[in-house]
Amino acid sequence: MKLITAVVKPDIADDVVTAATGAGARGLTASEVIGFGQQYGHGRPAGHSAVMPKVRMDIVVKDDDAEAVANAIAKCANTGTIGAGKIWVSTVDSAIRVRTGERDDSAL
Repeated sequence: MKLITAVVKPDIADDVVTAATGAGARGLTASEVIGFGQQYGHGRPAGHSAVMPKVRMDIVVKDDDAEAVANAIAKCANTGTIGAGKIWVSTVDSAIRVRTGERDDSAL
């Protein structure tokens, strides 16, 4: 299993959810966050914080679905502007569906 974490601009979050689920994601967790990357406040008025509002999405998928989901998110989130976001993929050792006790791929 893989954990895909995507940090994207808030105004495209709903489109990213649609893209991810269309590519095979069966659920995700989203949080409003703030931060900065290479842009370090690019486009912000002088004297304002460098941190920018973003949405972080965490999506656990089967290994076979990871590339398609990550690529769908990247395509959807690409605004062509600085600060469009970041995606990373990590290995997940185990998952448990709390309600049923199912484990790993069955828990997804």
